[in-house]
Amino acid sequence: MNRAVIDHRGPEFQALGLALLENVKWVFGTRHPVFIYPSSATGAWEAALSNTLSPGDTVLAFQQGFFAERWARSAARLGLDVRLEPWDAAVGLDPDRVKEILVADTRREIRAVLVVHNETSTGVTTDLEAVGAAVRGSGHPALLMADTVSSLAATDVQHDAWGVDVTVSGSQKGLMLPPGLSFTAVSPRAMEARETSRLPCAYWDWGDMLESNRDGFFPYTPATTLLYGLAESLEMLREEGLPNVFARHARFAEATRWAVRGWGLEMVARSAGSFSNAVTAVRMPEGHDADAFRAVVLDRFDMSLGTGLGDLKGRVFRIGHLGDINELTLVGTLAGVEMGLALADVPHQGGGAAAAMDHLKETSSAGGGR
Repeated sequence: MNRAVIDHRGPEFQALGLALLENVKWVFGTRHPVFIYPSSATGAWEAALSNTLSPGDTVLAFQQGFFAERWARSAARLGLDVRLEPWDAAVGLDPDRVKEILVADTRREIRAVLVVHNETSTGVTTDLEAVGAAVRGSGHPALLMADTVSSLAATDVQHDAWGVDVTVSGSQKGLMLPPGLSFTAVSPRAMEARETSRLPCAYWDWGDMLESNRDGFFPYTPATTLLYGLAESLEMLREEGLPNVFARHARFAEATRWAVRGWGLEMVARSAGSFSNAVTAVRMPEGHDADAFRAVVLDRFDMSLGTGLGDLKGRVFRIGHLGDINELTLVGTLAGVEMGLALADVPHQGGGAAAAMDHLKETSSAGGGR
């Protein structure tokens, strides 16, 4: 990324833009357009909604956690009628429940279903493939929209094969980049919905993006240095191979869970089928503040652990294990957590980091990654 910024209307940029706009489709598992915005993924949320829906339209969302509820709140602010269904955020969304709600909607009032593939605040993954099958199996015409911010390039995402209409993501997780780029993969059904959408749409307009992207350009000034980084991150992912990337993330995630169990602590995620490959949220023992513990770790080891978000603030800390990491990165992180637990006088058992190392040794034939 440490390169001179080139003319974003010139031929050198055009070659970069054309290549990126084609290559990025691969990581989303799509043949259709993927729009790249200079924004956080919150912008992609808005792009998904404002390009496809009209004021007063009903959208279905679930209380999967902090980010799922934030997306639902964004929809409400745009003038949409949000139906926010209760859900146990410690387990992945049940596809049968999604289908049940859609089948019961005989008046076809629900226009879109919002699902977070991997809820970053809880470390819980939903079976998006099964949800896609449930939406299609219901016979309901609602669009399926998926947030893959912390799952893309850490867990398999197949936009086309799974019947997702809009897939949104960001640059700062599995794509190994700083924040600042968002992505919106769009199905033909979603593009068709754009023709009748009446929500105000200016910056996020897909029509403007399509017109400019056709020639490798963008309708406004792009984040050029981040695009340099994106070209490199896509090349890194191709070199390793996505199946190997997913296997590496699954292996490191399991090693992290071995550590948590070794410490005698509990994870937010309760079901093995819902464990995240990207992040593990760990509950603090009763009477102990997670943010005070995080402050000790940051002060003593210059290591930043994720905070609890929303209702989980002060109650959990989060260990990220995604992106360009290897065994030493992970073991160093887990050792820092274990030393921090002792320094902060948090009740725990010793040996969690050692348990993770045992798992990594036992599975070394699976490959360690980069």
